[in-house]
Amino acid sequence: MPLNRHRAGTARRSRLTVGGALLAALALLPTLPGAATAADADGSAAPPARGTARIGQGVIEHDGQGGLPRDSRVVQTEGVDVSHQGNVAWQSLWNSGVKWAYVKATEGTYYKNPYFARQYNGSYAIGMIRGAYHFATPDTTSGAAQANYFVDNGGGWSRDGKTLPGVLDIEWNPYGAQCYGLSRAAMVNWIRDFTTTYRARTGRDAVIYTATSWWKECTGNSAGFGATNPLWVARYNTTVGELPAGWPVHTMWQYTSTGPIVGDHNRFNGALDRVQALANG
Repeated sequence: MPLNRHRAGTARRSRLTVGGALLAALALLPTLPGAATAADADGSAAPPARGTARIGQGVIEHDGQGGLPRDSRVVQTEGVDVSHQGNVAWQSLWNSGVKWAYVKATEGTYYKNPYFARQYNGSYAIGMIRGAYHFATPDTTSGAAQANYFVDNGGGWSRDGKTLPGVLDIEWNPYGAQCYGLSRAAMVNWIRDFTTTYRARTGRDAVIYTATSWWKECTGNSAGFGATNPLWVARYNTTVGELPAGWPVHTMWQYTSTGPIVGDHNRFNGALDRVQALANG
């Protein structure tokens, strides 16, 4: 009998020891590499995958969102921009009054939109005046390198009356520091490198897409581009608001990312003949 009691006690202690070890192992699981979540160590969301950026991606996060634009006596022409939507209902957009479109072609020197040809040609076929845009990543390669990559992969221009000049989308960095780690002077030089190269390749001045708050923060509110590069400004509110220095007027205004069919909707500052004039150069 004493021997049996000793064995029973040993078995109970063994089970307790194994159970404790198991609980300790489970407690350690969150610290193992395989148990990491999509959040960073400080609890913030991990950056998106390279190539997934789209025009206006940071507007709501940094500038907020107000109401839709009020009715205006100024004639404006509706447009859209697309990137990762795949098949786009161009006929429905056309029927709703959309007459122009911009399509993401490239990002950095590492990404080409796989839907670009389908979207670019689809908008053209329905009758829209369309162009291409490039999402800039000034922390990866030079402005000249990215301008060349853009032109070589859909961002060119032709005098056919249906092709808008290419767009440099320069805004908040979705992958890291909002000014891409560049000083204000370096950012202005990077933008100049891109726009100078784009003009040399195409004969056209690139449209600059940006938000006034980003432009102020990351270029020091440079006034050096307003005389040459048309402005496409981002502001999701009832009015276009303050413009970046150097531009007395805007050419295009992205006013929402939650519009019908594709999300991003824009207004060209003028009637359709002014859109055609920009296309014709």
